[in-house]
Amino acid sequence: MKIFAKAKPNSKKDEIKKLDDTHFEIRVTAEAKEGKANAAAIKILSKHFNIPPSRINIRSGAKSKQKILEIS
Repeated sequence: MKIFAKAKPNSKKDEIKKLDDTHFEIRVTAEAKEGKANAAAIKILSKHFNIPPSRINIRSGAKSKQKILEIS
C-alpha cells in the first residue's frame, strides 16, 4: 500500500491529518536534520495504522516535504 504524505517538521505538536484514503499531512516536532523528522513521521504513521514502524519505508522524498511511503 502506498501512502502520499506532506511532512511539516518543527511543528508545535505531533499529529496526523487524513486527507483521503492515501493522502496524509503529518506534523512533527522533530527537526528536518539527520532524518529525525522522517523517523518521527514513520512513528506517527505506525501508531495511526497500528503496525510496527519496520513495516513502513520511505520510497521517495527522504529529503523533501512531499513523501511517498510504502506499507508492507
